[in-house]
Amino acid sequence: MKKLALFLLPFISFCGMSQTKNFIDQAHLETTAKVDTLVSPDRIYLNITISEKDTKGKISLEELENNMNNKLKSLGIATDKQLVLKDLSSNFQKYFLKQQDIQKSKNYSLVVNSALTAGKVMMGLEQINISNISLEKTEYANMESLLLTLKSKAIKKAKMQALAMTKPLNQALGNALYISDNSNFMNPYNNRMLGIQMKTAKASQENDSLPPIDIEFEKILVETEVRVVFKLD
Repeated sequence: MKKLALFLLPFISFCGMSQTKNFIDQAHLETTAKVDTLVSPDRIYLNITISEKDTKGKISLEELENNMNNKLKSLGIATDKQLVLKDLSSNFQKYFLKQQDIQKSKNYSLVVNSALTAGKVMMGLEQINISNISLEKTEYANMESLLLTLKSKAIKKAKMQALAMTKPLNQALGNALYISDNSNFMNPYNNRMLGIQMKTAKASQENDSLPPIDIEFEKILVETEVRVVFKLD
């Protein structure tokens, strides 16, 4: 059996090389096409930390949490679906070393669907002494569907390019012999925008009637590139 295996190995390798050689030897045309688009993120994740330390222990964590929940609901946020607890911590070390009260904190993740809503959340929470808010990430909900659409457009573009190149030669374009795709999306977020929103929130304490600045997050660049090898008949 070992001799048979040793005999089959070079035979299989030869067959593979032969198939590759036959593919290369065929008359073919290779073309590359790229398609891209920009989309606005519709899932914006905010990191919210509430801590008794921020109020110097004057407001308990439970009260801060309840105030946050009520404020978010007043802004139209479904806290049972959009707000999740990430972790809970207590300053036990400080308690044992200095015999001081334990200062508790909680960390949450909140998802909203627009930059305007994110601004309203920041303003609202600032009003109830919750200002430790940062941007976690942004996403586009229908990314998979969008990528499939772009791939289809890229394939059509590749075929149009191939037809344009073969027409002057009076050659017929055959079936695709090889297709590869390379999809990518750049998902940036601008921390400076958060700074603007926080300044707006602080200003709102002087005039609660001021609306948040309607600013969009930087759009996500989505692109796909396909490489197609067509047979020439």
